[in-house]
Amino acid sequence: MSTPSLSRIAFASFIGTAIEFYDFYIYAMAAALVIGEVFFPPGDPAAQSLNALLTFGLAFIARPLGAILFGHFGDKVGRKSTLATSLLVMGVSTLLIGMLPGYHTMGVWAPVLLCVLRFAQGLGLGGEWGGAALLATEYAPAGKRGWYGMFPQLGPSVGFLLATLTFLGLTLGLTDAQFRHWGWRVPFIASAGLVMIGWYVRFKLAETPAFSAAVHQQHIHRWPLQALLSQHGRSIVLGALAMGVCYHLFYTATVFCLNYGTHALHIARPQFLGMLCVAVIGMAIATPWSAWLSDRHGRTPVLLVGGLLAAGLGFFMDDMMGSESVFRITLFLFLSLFLMGVTFSPMGAFLPEQFPVAVRYSGAGLSYQLGGILGASFAPPVAQYLSIQGGLSWVGGYMSGMALLSVGAVWLMRSQRPQPQQV
Repeated sequence: MSTPSLSRIAFASFIGTAIEFYDFYIYAMAAALVIGEVFFPPGDPAAQSLNALLTFGLAFIARPLGAILFGHFGDKVGRKSTLATSLLVMGVSTLLIGMLPGYHTMGVWAPVLLCVLRFAQGLGLGGEWGGAALLATEYAPAGKRGWYGMFPQLGPSVGFLLATLTFLGLTLGLTDAQFRHWGWRVPFIASAGLVMIGWYVRFKLAETPAFSAAVHQQHIHRWPLQALLSQHGRSIVLGALAMGVCYHLFYTATVFCLNYGTHALHIARPQFLGMLCVAVIGMAIATPWSAWLSDRHGRTPVLLVGGLLAAGLGFFMDDMMGSESVFRITLFLFLSLFLMGVTFSPMGAFLPEQFPVAVRYSGAGLSYQLGGILGASFAPPVAQYLSIQGGLSWVGGYMSGMALLSVGAVWLMRSQRPQPQQV
């Protein structure tokens, strides 16, 4: 098979993450808006919301397991087929969630099966990012890894915008009863078509040059995970800590703030979804800009500055998010997602650079997904609890603390010599 063009590689690494994160985000939207009342016992709305947010967090537990499972095959069999399989697992799980009957029909089996499918979603997504980042960076020219590593990082912002626009359109086009009865299922079922497109694009690719060279030189481990844990444990831990801030910024600004804004502040659902559509533009702007800066000035300075600014933003959460001003709330959301882009985009090259080719799929993917547990898994329910106990100032302190933890990890990682992209 001929070597694909760099534009085709960039598109293939982007389209898969965009589709998979679209699938992931439509669940996040549904969890904030309707999952609780559909799949859990009627009664206390606060308990329903908390249960829905906990099912949201369940997938983050599965994602490191997905990184291990798919990372094993990605480092042993190849990037191409592993990426296609992870996309298929994610897509089937999302489709089945959209078709799953609710609590009134199935009783206790409804939340049980929902948790199983949500766990499967996490497994699929756990295998996606590492392979997509490697697909982009292992083909990238010298001095351009940050730029090409940015394309899989664009996927989440586009996936989120598509998910938000989909829910906004359904909210505007349907009555509240229609939306709650069947409308929220439409994005889950429609995602099957997108998955097939991404699957086709992925299967048309050739294997990356770096992995092909590793196979030719017999630098492949029989058990990649064993080699990874015994030789690169420090890189995994620090990489996970470094990822915490961007995950935390995103899921606090979207899932928690969407829930808080529509329930505590009584902002209409269509209006708040529109505010998030404006805010995600900040992430879309920051992603290519910070990737370019990371190639020009280095990944570490960009990540340190972004993390410190995120720590400062936490101190303004109570004043901005707690205000009655739509402008100030939207500005807070915009700044949160802008800084998420600043701290997220360079990771497409930064994490793969910490690991050699033979364990790179497993290492980069596992660091990334463990960071999801730290920064995002229980961020919405913990933020919900903190807002009840101490108000938004406590939630802002939580944000600042997570940002400083990531800053410390990036600072320690600068003492490690990055692994070269060659075998």
